Amino acid sequence: MHSSNSTISARNMRPGLFLAIATAAHWLERKMNERRNCNALMELSDEQLKDIGLSRGQTESDVHVYSRY
Repeated sequence: MHSSNSTISARNMRPGLFLAIATAAHWLERKMNERRNCNALMELSDEQLKDIGLSRGQTESDVHVYSRY
């Protein structure tokens, strides 16, 4: 005989699983956007970087975060 406190129904697990998947998808989307932005910055010339107030060293560091969105 199972105690109702120790049994977790699948119905109760689904919202948590959905939330975990949604959170992971959001994290992955954010990381992909960060990578895309970093790649876009790396393609700019030094003069173009200077126009937007950045140096080549800032684009290569994780300290400076640039977002197009």
